[in-house]
Amino acid sequence: MDEDRSPSPELNPVSVSEDLTPLPNLKRAGKADIDFDGLLDQPLKIHEDVRSGCGGQTWPAGLVLGKHLLRYHKHGLQGAKILELGAGGGLVGLAVARGCVGSTLLLTDQDEMLQLMRHNIRLNEVGSTVGALVLNWYVPIGMGPSTILSGEPLPDDVVQQRPDVVLAGECVYFEPAFPLLMKTLHDLFELNEDAVVYFCFKKRRRADMQFVKMAKKAFVVEEPLDEDRPIFSRQSLFLFCFKSKRAGGTSKHSARPTGINGEGEGKNGS
Repeated sequence: MDEDRSPSPELNPVSVSEDLTPLPNLKRAGKADIDFDGLLDQPLKIHEDVRSGCGGQTWPAGLVLGKHLLRYHKHGLQGAKILELGAGGGLVGLAVARGCVGSTLLLTDQDEMLQLMRHNIRLNEVGSTVGALVLNWYVPIGMGPSTILSGEPLPDDVVQQRPDVVLAGECVYFEPAFPLLMKTLHDLFELNEDAVVYFCFKKRRRADMQFVKMAKKAFVVEEPLDEDRPIFSRQSLFLFCFKSKRAGGTSKHSARPTGINGEGEGKNGS
C-alpha cells in the first residue's frame, strides 16, 4: 500500500462485528463467466478472490443491478461518465463497459480490492475505457472501543471525471458508516447535480433500511420499473435510483426504464 493512503477498514471475511451485516458463505477463489441471462453477447470474466476481503466475490445485488442496467439502460448509458462505488471485483461496472458502447468508467473500492479490479479489467480487455482507483468513504481512526470513523475526500480523478452516473451494489453492510456513505453521495452530487445513482443492496437485517430512510430525506428516491422486481424482492433485494433535489429529480441519464411495453429499448436493450 502506498504510504500516502489511509488504511482501509478491516474486511477480514472471518471477522465478526455486531455492526457488520451477516454475509452468506464465501466462495473459493476462481473465475466466473457471467452473461446476465444473455444480455451480454460474450460472457464477462470475473476472477473472484476473498483473501483480500469479502468484496472479492460476486454478490446478488451486483447481479440484479448489472442485469437492470443492461436490460433497460444499455443505450441510455452510452457515452456516459460512470463511477462505481464499492466495486469489489468490478462486476457491475465491467458489465456496463462491455454492454454500453462509448461509456467511460472508474471502478473504485478500498485498497485491498485495487489489484483485483485491475486484474478483471485486463481479463476483459477493457483497459482503454475503464480505470480503477482507491476511494474510501470510511476509514477507522484508532483501535478498540475508542475507534472513530472518518471519510476521505473524493480522489482527484473522480473530481475531474464529474460522473454522470454512479453505480453502487451491495454497499449497505456497516451501519456506523452510513453517514459517511451519504456524505460521499452528497459530494458526488456537488460535482454534478444532474447525476443519477443506481443503488442496489440485499437487506440482511432491519438496520439496513435506516440507510434508505436517510437517503429519502436527502435525495429524490425512486424504485425504477423492473420486470424482475417481484422475484428479487422476495429475496430481500432492493433497487433504487437517487437524484439530487436541487436538480428537481431530473437527469439526462434518466432512471426511467425504456424497455417496457415496446417503448425504447427492448428486453435485450436493442
